[in-house]
Amino acid sequence: MSTTHTQQRRIHGRGTPDADWQAWPGLSAMPVTSAADLVPAHRRAVIVAPHPDDEILACGGLLQQLQDQGTQIVLLAVTDGDASHPGSALLSPLDLARLRPQETVAALTTLGVSPQIVRARIRDGQVSANLEQLHHLLLQLLRPDDVVFSTWRHDGHPDHEACGLAASLAARSCRARLIEMPVWSWHWAAPGDQRLPWRQARRLPLSDAVLKRKQQAIACFQTQLRDDASTGQPAILPPYVLGRLLHPYEIYFL
Repeated sequence: MSTTHTQQRRIHGRGTPDADWQAWPGLSAMPVTSAADLVPAHRRAVIVAPHPDDEILACGGLLQQLQDQGTQIVLLAVTDGDASHPGSALLSPLDLARLRPQETVAALTTLGVSPQIVRARIRDGQVSANLEQLHHLLLQLLRPDDVVFSTWRHDGHPDHEACGLAASLAARSCRARLIEMPVWSWHWAAPGDQRLPWRQARRLPLSDAVLKRKQQAIACFQTQLRDDASTGQPAILPPYVLGRLLHPYEIYFL
């Protein structure tokens, strides 16, 4: 991965306005998929979440649909998200390591989803440096015919990209199916951006009830939704970020 390409995926500023994405015909033209197509009967879904909240932002709708169809779900929580507020006098790394996993549990309860949760406890922001550890854990966890969902290998956040890489290598070794999920891509990319694998993209429709529960689940992540008065830093998930991720559909790269 070249430095130039990584810089092109920088997450800074307000990013691409959601209105630009909604005006792009490519979204509505994407082939539609379903939970049953993504995870057929008698197969497990393994969700690889770099940080607490990624499992809801990326696939909170799908999780509900998988629960409804009786799919066994395993959530691999790669980090506890303890580095989200550097220098904060309100939320120390110890506070975050305690609170953010609790927020995930509350969010999953709000969704009505009860996965098996496996915690890797890799340091937040250090997934790339611990790629071998994550890869080894995935090799132990995965079974043939599992369907593995991970953040996309080129999503822009280093932890997201490392999780995608580890998941792709482990899925290939274990003969599992890999499906990748864009999260921060909606921030730095632009409609029709040729750096994204649009031909592999599928759109999963969400009902009004499913979308409402996803929105309610996101509200559980209060550490990420509030400005930090001690540092002057804005919320990690301000409305303009959530606006790109809370639509009546989710996008998956097959």
